Amino acid sequence: MNLRETMQAEQQLKALFQQAQGYAFEYAEGVTDRNVFPTQDAIADLEQFVEDMPGQSGDASSILQQLHQYGSPASVAQTGGRYFGFVNGGIIPVTLATKWLTDFWDQNTALQVMSPITSKLEEVCEQWLRQLLGLPETTVAGFVSGTSSAIFCGLAAARLRIYANQGWDFNNQGHNGAPPLRIIAGRHTHGAVVKAIALLGFGLNNIEWVEGDDQGRIDPAAMPTLDNSCIVVLQAGNVNSGAFDPFEEICDRANKAGAWVHIDGAFGLWAAGTERLKYLTKGMGKAHSWSVDGHKTLNTPYDSGILLCRDKEALITALQASGAYLTSNYGDKRDGMMYTPEMSRRARAVELWAALKYLGKTGVDELVYGLHQRAVQFANELRAADFDILNDVVFNQVIVSPSTEDKITQQILEYIQASGECWVGSSVWQGKIVIRISVCSWVTSERDISRSALAFVKAREAICAK
Repeated sequence: MNLRETMQAEQQLKALFQQAQGYAFEYAEGVTDRNVFPTQDAIADLEQFVEDMPGQSGDASSILQQLHQYGSPASVAQTGGRYFGFVNGGIIPVTLATKWLTDFWDQNTALQVMSPITSKLEEVCEQWLRQLLGLPETTVAGFVSGTSSAIFCGLAAARLRIYANQGWDFNNQGHNGAPPLRIIAGRHTHGAVVKAIALLGFGLNNIEWVEGDDQGRIDPAAMPTLDNSCIVVLQAGNVNSGAFDPFEEICDRANKAGAWVHIDGAFGLWAAGTERLKYLTKGMGKAHSWSVDGHKTLNTPYDSGILLCRDKEALITALQASGAYLTSNYGDKRDGMMYTPEMSRRARAVELWAALKYLGKTGVDELVYGLHQRAVQFANELRAADFDILNDVVFNQVIVSPSTEDKITQQILEYIQASGECWVGSSVWQGKIVIRISVCSWVTSERDISRSALAFVKAREAICAK
């Protein structure tokens, strides 16, 4: 058989997919019991993938077998219940099953005529997100890879609108000769915001930094005077402390001055959809754009970034660089490419739809508040073991100081990571090295938290006994 015939047979016989399914189930069944971070032997075995490009087509079954034998052990067990490093969520089962199905669809979601189903579900998700998060009715959504892209889109829309309000056509005239534009951000803003500011040509040296309190929240008293040349970036969930900026006060000022407010809420924006935590987001709906990830707190598969913007015209004009509002070629049909920088995109909104459909409002509340409860438990158990907790645990983040000496803290961190019991990351907070805990997975149980807290105790004992 030639290559085409071979691939047709593989597709029709289904054995290849059944093999992959078996490996997937084997991985899922064992993920909670394995080391959270791969062993050194598993990492060393990755050399099995190092070879010259094959000269001939290979055997599909052998390729899958190699991936499972050497790739699965070298993966990080983020879908288990004891990964607390970066803010990476788990996977709700229905969304994983949905992803499998949509992978077979293999839809390009650029245009409605390319994928009517995806276009419709993007439209539905847009509506549901407005309802869940309490956003203005004019809010539209762009489905991108992650919050980094979403921030970029939001600030691009802001740039276009702020310049337009001053009589400047940015798409055609660019930065040269443009009127002044001011970027205002908190000292503790996430690096993804800084990256977007650089990529958009604002210049990092031009950022007007605003000092914050001991939790990383912007201090409204430290805000500069705002005017219609300003873009203000706020946070829904500081990446270290989990703290939320005072949205209402600052948004009221910005709206009165004609400034644009973007809220970066990669993991924290979902608090707005949680009855018991929505107080953290008071006034959030008064902003102009928002960025959030489904693959963090909501536990959809990677990748699932969402840009929300109340100014549809500014967003589309900025991202399409058309100079004027660009309407669809297909009447009132939603063309997904209009709301993102990309044309070709996978059908990531289908998984988001499945998550929102499955959870409903009560399920979102239970999921998000449950992550908060586990974070509080983690903090309480560590505090009871004489670890210093440096933040108010308002959401899902915990900052731990196991020692006054940075060197000791680093050694304790490395011991915990090497133990395989759990995986946590490091950060710098108030001038010292700390351990940062992010509780993000629906799988995480009370037992997982207690087991992980015990790993902290054992690590400190081992390091301090030396």
